[in-house]
Amino acid sequence: MNLSYWEIKSWLTNIDYAIVGSGIVGLNCALHLKNRFPKAKILILERGMLPQGASTKNAGFACFGSLSELIGDLKTHSQEVVFKLVKKRITGLHLLRTTLGDDHINFKQLGGYELFSKTDGLFEQCQSQQFEINTLLKPLFKEDVFSFKPNTFGFENCHEHLGFNQFEGQIDTGKMMEALTNLVLSKGIKILNNVLVEQFSEGNTSVNIKTNQFECSTNNLLIATNGFASHLGIAEVKPARAQVLITKPIDNLNIKGTFHLEEGYYYFRNIDNRILFGGGRNLDFKGEETTDLNQTKRIQSKLEDLLKTTILPHTPFDIDQRWSGIMGVGGQKQPIVKQVSNTVFCGVRLGGMGVAIGSLIGKELADLIP
Repeated sequence: MNLSYWEIKSWLTNIDYAIVGSGIVGLNCALHLKNRFPKAKILILERGMLPQGASTKNAGFACFGSLSELIGDLKTHSQEVVFKLVKKRITGLHLLRTTLGDDHINFKQLGGYELFSKTDGLFEQCQSQQFEINTLLKPLFKEDVFSFKPNTFGFENCHEHLGFNQFEGQIDTGKMMEALTNLVLSKGIKILNNVLVEQFSEGNTSVNIKTNQFECSTNNLLIATNGFASHLGIAEVKPARAQVLITKPIDNLNIKGTFHLEEGYYYFRNIDNRILFGGGRNLDFKGEETTDLNQTKRIQSKLEDLLKTTILPHTPFDIDQRWSGIMGVGGQKQPIVKQVSNTVFCGVRLGGMGVAIGSLIGKELADLIP
């Protein structure tokens, strides 16, 4: 691409901080950098027309983990680590709501529910460990988080009682990202879309960035690409595709809230008199370890089957849209916020909790700059 003198001068010269990724982490990182360094020139480089990962493609759950998910986490993490993970998610959600305001993200605390199979024993396990998890989280919430309620939604082929989390909410993902982008632009921060960062090299005082469109240099490079981080050498992060569908509007839809199945591997919610339903990565972990944004027949068929047999068993529905987002996961659920080298930093591996922790990880990434 042949850029003009004006384009190079205004956008690509004297860059103090270049951020890779215009999702929740990248935008929040830019905001906090601007607060710390008001005169700094900040440029965000985004590979997609819109954020390519999951920030504009997620289900809009303002959640911090279902009961079965947290019990599952205790199998591979200590109580101290799980407590810190939940605390980070709660802090991140508070920061998101404070930064943008509840009206701008359409935040609604309708509660979160968990459906249980009648045969896998997960309901009984959650019952037996409910007190343990509530006790663990009581210092954060000052009261019990998880309880059980009768199934009043008409769900079938599941246990007659649902898990309930009174503190869980939902947001409008599109409104959130639109408000966050507008706030960033209002601060004089520049965003360039459809720019894929292919590689970078660090010199003594700057970082040279090679993209599919141009080359430029920056004093500091901050990587906030989450699911795409391995493309830039952050090997601890693996991509994880999340497939989603949404129905056409359904008359008299009585389902309100956010809902989880199978330790959070399936999730659905109401939005605009529709059901948004996603998940199924557990059907093919290896196959879903990809940055391909297409969908697969196996997972989409499973989502439709669960809609027909469990979620909307006596309600006709039509599928309106399907899409996928790319998350960043790894062997541990703790996010990675670290200095990679002298002038390169990263904030990645959000583990499917981008809405909850993205704002906080962006701030923590910005705070790494000395």
